[in-house]
Amino acid sequence: MPRPVRPRTLQLEASSFCQLRCPSCPTTQGTIHPAVGSGFLNPEDFARLLDQNPDLRAVELSNNGEIFLNPKLLAILQLARARGVTITAGNGANLNSVREEVLEGLVKYRLRTITCSIDGASQETYQRYRVRGNFARVIGNIRRINHWKQHYQSEFPRLCWQFVVFGHNEHELETARRMAAELNMGFVAKLSWDEELSPPRNPDAVRAATGGYASRSEFRARTGVDYMRMICNQLWDSPQINWDGKVLGCCHNTWGEFGGNAFRDGLLPSVNGERIRHARQMLLGRAEPRPDVPCSTCDIYQSMCATGRFMQRDDAAMGQQFTLDEAVELGAEWEAAGRRTDAGAVYRRVLGVDPDHAEAARRLAALGGSHDAAAGVAPPAAGDG
Repeated sequence: MPRPVRPRTLQLEASSFCQLRCPSCPTTQGTIHPAVGSGFLNPEDFARLLDQNPDLRAVELSNNGEIFLNPKLLAILQLARARGVTITAGNGANLNSVREEVLEGLVKYRLRTITCSIDGASQETYQRYRVRGNFARVIGNIRRINHWKQHYQSEFPRLCWQFVVFGHNEHELETARRMAAELNMGFVAKLSWDEELSPPRNPDAVRAATGGYASRSEFRARTGVDYMRMICNQLWDSPQINWDGKVLGCCHNTWGEFGGNAFRDGLLPSVNGERIRHARQMLLGRAEPRPDVPCSTCDIYQSMCATGRFMQRDDAAMGQQFTLDEAVELGAEWEAAGRRTDAGAVYRRVLGVDPDHAEAARRLAALGGSHDAAAGVAPPAAGDG
């Protein structure tokens, strides 16, 4: 039997509310309600989770909703800072509604990374998908973060501009890239998850911007794997916990839970329950799907079943029993074995915990990855925010 998972990194939804109405988003469509529901992470639950799990080193707070709508976000950041836990918002934030004291607090309490979801370089283009969004306000909030970074002489939070490419915004890709550089931000062009909504008009330009692919279906056809396949590693490395403690397993899952509650039952028992252990075996191709396991109806898992290309996990990586340096060594072994994508994912996870890890940054750069993107969420990003 595989060793129990003992995560040192965690994904924990800070807010499942969002003020925007992006057309393809499950939050807008209300499909998140069966499992995710609507609510905010409570600082008292967060404090208890950290106290009971001193091995936790990093927590990602963004996913289905907008992290900055949580009215107690500052208290959460302060708790993490006091306990030496790294906080990120790498899955994505829209930055439309942020109080000035929170903008300062992001720097003061050293939130490490923010992926800013900005799909355009003008109000006209941006609001086509980010419905209700205000482009000027978002850019203004980024400038205020940079102001506070200069005030506190801090490099954190590192900012990354995530640009989901559509047919209606592809003409602004290079303008957005230049603006990101002027704002001292990394830049990631990401393929849309909804290929029927505003498909690319210039596929070659999109391929040039996104690493050689014009759509996720093209990526799957040419590589034989799903564009978001790496998400499945979260069940081992960084399980997704809902704002109310439910175990969701990964950031893609909005339709079912694995049983157990990290706040009520404890983190380790919850992420090692029978259903999630069975799910891990399914993802490795060692167990049959079951109707009580959310992965059974997941498009990513179903793609694995169709191709027979399941996850590959070394036993050494199963139990989170290694240091960051050991993780980099494991990545180097995978790199030498030709598993460059898996190695790059390891280096990105290391940099998510320690953005200053020189060896991980060097190896990722040698693979053609971006250190700035890695510090946030490099493509394909963890979630679809």
